[in-house]
Order: sequence, then structure tokens, then C-alpha cells
Amino acid sequence: MKTKANAPIEVDPHTVSKPTPISRPLRCAVVGVGRMGRHHARKYAQLDGVELVGVVDMDEERRAQVAADNNCPHFATEAELLAAGVDAVTIAVPTIYHLKCATPLLEAGVACLIEKPLATDVAEAEQLTALAERTGAVLMVGHIERFNPAVRALQKAHEGAVDENSPAGLVPRFIEVHRVSPMTFRSVDVSVVMDMMIHDLDVVLWLMGGIEPVDIQASGVAVLTEVEDVCNARLTFDAPQGKCIANITASRLAMKTERKTRIIGENGYVSIDYAKQSGVLIRKTANEVQMEAVRDALRQGQDLSDLDYSDIITIEPLMDLAEGDQLEQEVTSFLGVVRAGKTPPIDARAGLAAVRTAERIMEAARLDWAKP
Repeated sequence: MKTKANAPIEVDPHTVSKPTPISRPLRCAVVGVGRMGRHHARKYAQLDGVELVGVVDMDEERRAQVAADNNCPHFATEAELLAAGVDAVTIAVPTIYHLKCATPLLEAGVACLIEKPLATDVAEAEQLTALAERTGAVLMVGHIERFNPAVRALQKAHEGAVDENSPAGLVPRFIEVHRVSPMTFRSVDVSVVMDMMIHDLDVVLWLMGGIEPVDIQASGVAVLTEVEDVCNARLTFDAPQGKCIANITASRLAMKTERKTRIIGENGYVSIDYAKQSGVLIRKTANEVQMEAVRDALRQGQDLSDLDYSDIITIEPLMDLAEGDQLEQEVTSFLGVVRAGKTPPIDARAGLAAVRTAERIMEAARLDWAKP
């Protein structure tokens, strides 16, 4: 079924504050030190110019262990952390607690890196967005695939492109995404759209210059859980440079793991393998001479069945030489914008757009369920 785009939230520009640069060492903390949060704590403890001032978790044994591992204090509440003094915080609690945990921190002007997705639904994502913009506190969303070396390389490959709406300068016309894996029995309380597809929604929206789809068609199936375990969505974008279709499939019931994106544009092709952190780029301009020769041969009726297509095109590897793993790159990026008082690369509005698109996909899929 189809759904149409929702209107974005409006924020009074007269009430919007700006982040303030920080030059001294940053006092950092982590709220929620479960599966992901403990890794954030470790990164903060290791980075130069950072003091890990504590971790917060409802589970006393867990927070005490992570605090001991990283030689820092531990707290039971955000209020205790604020009393100790903090500049920047990773929020890695379950998504249903994002708004509750982030609100006192943002109101106090503390920068927040909130693990994906930004919130459980659009209403909460809008509240967080409005709060961050009103207080001027930095709010960055942890869509970690943006820091995958292949995605970073894709961005760098065409920096300075004439078409600023396309990070890759590709003018995308079709995007094909597959993110599938066997069931891990984690995050089974939420749809595969919010659990897995949300990664790709963020990247696709970024590729489209931040615009949201004008139309969505989706189909999903609940197999082991009460929500979608498999979902396919077809997103239609009306970009200034022309229409683009994104076909995205997510499944947590596959027999193997695959995380790939293919982008076909008017002037090139990109293939990215997230798992291998690699990709290839084929530019139309780099292969124009060979392509024209092939077209001439075809016009003349020549038999080209013995021609190896891969021999006549130039394939460029997508490479990113930045040091550090994805999480380190994400945390470093977050701390960089906190120090500079700048807007983060994945701000609240980007996180809101991903949640809004995910919600529309789930609504479209469930309309099919409701059919008699």
C-alpha cells in the first residue's frame, strides 16, 4: 500500500539556540552500558582529550563492572551524573527510554549522542528535535553505517561535485539495498524496519540530499514475532535532478548475512558491501570511449558475444584511509562537533526523517495485513 509524506515539524527560529565551542578536555559519560553502551565507555576512556566521568545504568552490578573496567565512577540516575558535571553523553539505553533519559541532559545543555533510532516513533523524535534546537545542545544520532569506510569513501569520491544534492555526484536513479541476517533474538520487540532497515533509510535519505520520499509502498511479514520480521519497501523520491526509486529489503530470518547497497545513476554506478567495508565505483565519464566503441559495433551488427564486459570498463575501488573503526569514527566525529560547537553530520532532523520514513513503511506494510 502507498503512503504520502508527512509535513515536517516547525520550530520558531527565534527560540533556537546555538551550541557553544569547548576548548578544554571534554567530560564524557555513557547512559546505558549494555551491549553497545559498554563499547562507547571504552572508547571515551581511551581517547585523548576526554575524561570518562562516569556511567549510568539501572543495573547496579552491570554499571559497577563497566565502571571498574574503565576506572570511572558509576551512577544510578542522570541527575547524579549532572551533579558530577558532564559535557557530552552517549545514550545507549533501549529506544523506548531515549526521550526520558535525554530530556534532562538536553535541558542542561549537555551534548547527546543517541544510539539509532532517535526514538520509538515520530512524536517522540519531534520532541527530541525541538528540545535540542530550543536549548542549543548538540544532538547527534548514532547511525553508524555513515562511518563505514565504504560510505566515507563514497562521500570523498566526489567531494566538490557540481550537484550538491548528491553526495556521490551520481544523480541516483535507482538504489537497491539488501540487509538480511539469521535471527539473533535481539530487539525482537520492534519491527525489522526499526531494528535493521533504519540503517539503510538513513543512508538512502542522505544520498538523496535529505529529502524524504513522496510515496512509499511496502509489504511485511511477521513470522516469529508479533511485528515485521521481513519487509520490503519501495520509496519514490522526486528530487530536483529527477525521480529516483529505492528498493530496500530487510530480513532477520535469512540463512546468511548480507548487507549491500547498489546505486545506479545517470553518470555512474556504485556497489557497497557494508560487511566487507568495501565498494567499487564505475564512472560513466571514465568509460565513455569504450562504451561508444561498443555502441558503434552493435549498430553495425557485430557479434560481441565473446567480449568480456569487465575488460572494457574501468572499476575504481572505494577506499577510505582514515584510521579507527566505525564506532571510533562516530565518537570522534561527535566529540569534534561538540568541541567546535557545530551541527553534527547526523543531526536530530536527520534522525527524525529516518524515524518518520520507517513509521510510514510500517504503516504501509500493515495496511496490507488489514485487508480482508
